[in-house]
Amino acid sequence: MSDQVKATNITWHHADITPEDRAKQNGHKAVTLWFTGLSGSGKSTLAHAVENALFEKGCRTYVLDGDNVRHGLNKNLGFSPEDRTENIRRIGEVAKLFNEAGVLALTAFISPYREDRDAARAIAGEGTFFEIYVKCALDVCEERDPKGLYKKARAGEIPEFTGISAPYEEPNDAEIVVDTGEQSLDESTIAVLDALRAAGVIE
Repeated sequence: MSDQVKATNITWHHADITPEDRAKQNGHKAVTLWFTGLSGSGKSTLAHAVENALFEKGCRTYVLDGDNVRHGLNKNLGFSPEDRTENIRRIGEVAKLFNEAGVLALTAFISPYREDRDAARAIAGEGTFFEIYVKCALDVCEERDPKGLYKKARAGEIPEFTGISAPYEEPNDAEIVVDTGEQSLDESTIAVLDALRAAGVIE
């Protein structure tokens, strides 16, 4: 699906305002914070906590949440491996557009395949993609089960469910790793903010 190029006779138009111009005006760099992990690991919760902290610092931010995006932009996609790949490709492109507008894009998607996350990194461009592995043991995620999905997956009501009947490939070289089974939300949030300061994204 993503390899099909149907548009012809198109030209890329370059903006007069550069990313450096926007960063200077905003007081921060525009990067993509890619939160990945099992369902129930706390991706969305942490992404919003980080966004709240960044917003309080005056940063321009937006969270692209997996469920929210599937209500609109990606409502025509299911959960087959092919659809998951296209889902992540589209989000990678949207996050890049946010970055080009000077916005810190935070994405909360299971994004179970390394190849797809690497593709999103390539779309973002060098130095603008931070993979954040929201690590959490499967049994802890199942115990939380905020949406009741694991119970349905165990009963065979949800096919291709990550961690149960579909694989999750852990990141090998994530820029940031937090363990929400061991760390509090505040501790995880601080760890992300500290990493962003160290990388010069925020002051």
